[in-house]
Amino acid sequence: MTSGLIDIGVNLTSSRFDDDREAVLAAALGGETPPLAALIITGTSLAESRAAVALCDQYGQHYPQQLSATAGIHPHSASDYSSGSIAELAELARHPSVVAIGETGLDFNRNFSPPESQQRSFVGHIELAAETGLPLFLHERDASARLLDILSQHRDHFRGGVLHCFTGDKKALYGYLDLDLYIGITGWVCDERRGLELQRLVREIPAERLLLESDAPYLLPRTLRPKPKQGRNQPCYLTEVLTTVAALRGDRADQLAATTAANSRRLFGLPDAP
Repeated sequence: MTSGLIDIGVNLTSSRFDDDREAVLAAALGGETPPLAALIITGTSLAESRAAVALCDQYGQHYPQQLSATAGIHPHSASDYSSGSIAELAELARHPSVVAIGETGLDFNRNFSPPESQQRSFVGHIELAAETGLPLFLHERDASARLLDILSQHRDHFRGGVLHCFTGDKKALYGYLDLDLYIGITGWVCDERRGLELQRLVREIPAERLLLESDAPYLLPRTLRPKPKQGRNQPCYLTEVLTTVAALRGDRADQLAATTAANSRRLFGLPDAP
């Protein structure tokens, strides 16, 4: 039984869902025994954050208390950060559907925005999280040392956050845990090619700090059978991540679903399940 499962990160504003977004939501949240209890739509730019909130408004009546959103500017787009954009994010953050500030952080893997721009944007997001009392939805690639340094400098001022789609090493994991952050696990853990270190580390994440997410339409679990023809991930496939993580940890899937859902509700202030 996985009906209590919560997907803390789905890119539902992606154009890859334009043709069947309602069906994707129905597969995740509809029916008598839906695989998910709730999902959080990720905001990765001003436009995408507005779109995420709009989707919560659009479908909220059909799925009451099951849809939430984040508001932020991804480090790839950090060059777009300005005093005007952070003011618009602050306005969005007042919407009742917004439960976190982000996606924000540092990505030194591709550097689509210069590191200096990324760090300036990141600090602005931390300050907004402190101002609003909302947790941070964090992204990091090849930048754990600098991310931890910045977070440590500001840790007394924001109330918490999650390292979304964690794929780092043991040193990074324990650095995040030492800052009382949550750890988000995606279908990366189902990848027999690049997920081997994560498969080992997932056992070391304290149960009370573990969250699950699809990151759909990306990171389709490679263990999923049958494989979807279009190769697109969906929130309803989060059950595959749950099954894999439970097996790696030696947990029962239903208990892990309940634990991670409780963690999600605690971090993001989500309402209790009806």
